[in-house]
Amino acid sequence: MVERRPFLDFLTHAVLILGIVIVVFPVYLTFVASTLTAEEVLDAPMTLIPGSHLIENYRTVLFQGVGEAASPVSTMMKNSLIMALGIALGKIAISIISAFAIVYFKFPLRKTFFWLIFITLMLPVEVRILPTYKVVSDLGLLDSYFGLTIPIIASATATFLFRQFFLTIPDELAEAARIDGAGPLRFFWDVVLPLSRTSIAALFVIQFIYGWNQYLWPLLITTQKSMTPVVVGVTQMISRSGDAATDWNLVMATVMLAMIPPAVVVVLMQKWFVKGLVETEK
Repeated sequence: MVERRPFLDFLTHAVLILGIVIVVFPVYLTFVASTLTAEEVLDAPMTLIPGSHLIENYRTVLFQGVGEAASPVSTMMKNSLIMALGIALGKIAISIISAFAIVYFKFPLRKTFFWLIFITLMLPVEVRILPTYKVVSDLGLLDSYFGLTIPIIASATATFLFRQFFLTIPDELAEAARIDGAGPLRFFWDVVLPLSRTSIAALFVIQFIYGWNQYLWPLLITTQKSMTPVVVGVTQMISRSGDAATDWNLVMATVMLAMIPPAVVVVLMQKWFVKGLVETEK
């Protein structure tokens, strides 16, 4: 029998409520700022009641350029969506095939190859970014979706997680498939892939958010305003001349719009995401 402790219940609920407030309040403040005029945002203290310029501000950022960003937010969000989907799907495709080969194919130095892949997790992005930029530039992939996605679709983390999951699949399944005459590709397609659905869903959520939040790489390889993703675009909306020269209401409206796609992905795939993380850790 579990002993009920009122004080402990109160403390846990208080911590939970405090955590919710810490997370939700900045988002609410951002939303309120996105409904005000630029002058009202700079008033001290800023009101906590939403203003009357919601439709006007969101229409402006969606269909007109703001500050140095120039491109409408709808264009920037399209770029971010293509980049995030390309990175997420590319990482999953490459990682699941790599992990399958490492686990189910017997070849010399396969463990060495795995640990070489894993060691790349220890390398900071800055170590690889200049050589990668040189390669992308020489291939003529600057200001292109291929340039935004291909250099960063390899993932040691996803390969490691898929490998750990594949190791939990009973060897009897592989043996039964072999007896039935199924080759490696048939076994992968009919057995391994269906069993990996929850892991794929969990990694898709993680990698989609990772791709959506990319900043440094797109900043380096995009020079055309029409190729700017929304995370980079937000920083370009902020004037270097100071707060008074920045339309903070429009910046906040852009930030609110930029939060929507990752939030939608998490909400829609929440069940699969949690289940996939649990199964991957078994």
